[in-house]
Amino acid sequence: MPALRFTLICLAAALLCCTAGSAGTVPSGVSVYVGKSGRKYHRFECRTLQNNKYRIDLAAAESAGYRPCLICKPADGAAQGGAPASKTQDGALYRVNVENLTSYRQAALQKMLHGKVTRHIDGDTVHVTLENPPSGFSKIEKIRMIGVDTPETVHPNSGVEYFGLESSAFTKNALLGKPVYIALDWDTRDRYGRLLAYIYTADGKCHNAELISQGYAHAYTRFPFQFLQEFIALEQQARSAKTGLWASTS
Repeated sequence: MPALRFTLICLAAALLCCTAGSAGTVPSGVSVYVGKSGRKYHRFECRTLQNNKYRIDLAAAESAGYRPCLICKPADGAAQGGAPASKTQDGALYRVNVENLTSYRQAALQKMLHGKVTRHIDGDTVHVTLENPPSGFSKIEKIRMIGVDTPETVHPNSGVEYFGLESSAFTKNALLGKPVYIALDWDTRDRYGRLLAYIYTADGKCHNAELISQGYAHAYTRFPFQFLQEFIALEQQARSAKTGLWASTS
């Protein structure tokens, strides 16, 4: 039935294209998101919506019987002619999944959020001060890098893990005080409220990928992301070359 429901949404969207401008309709051009199951529509980053999500016109979603999520409140401002509910997610932000990139090397720096790393936490976490933070973002964001997992150095229960200090130093030397560019993927934040992002440096390098390829991090595969298979391949190459934390493996 989820597939049938989504088909009905698409048909409703097509109908709306033919009747645009009629009085009393929900404004078209406002994007919301629905999942494979459920009867709610959401903002892109809603924590109740899983990774398998579909973008759809708000009016089409309502015509198909979907109702707004009470947690993320996706339609706020739409009825009064305000900004589209997903403008920040689809307009101001550069998302590698929306761009349908097949490699991290294809990312366009000029389209990304720009900022400066002003605090270093560990190998995969930093604070970035954004030049022009969009709606819903803070001037200073704590960023957890997507797709990587470096050995712990500051976790209260883990202590300092093998090669953790080296990984932390690598990120500090590469990023602290430097201008960076921020690209996002499916999910905007983790359960701790940290921004999930790929961090690119001014020379076009993706620091997430550099951590893995130079042996400072594992590919973090617990959650799906756009460059999952590519990052797994980078880890396999680092293992084969006995680079960084893999140097002592047999």
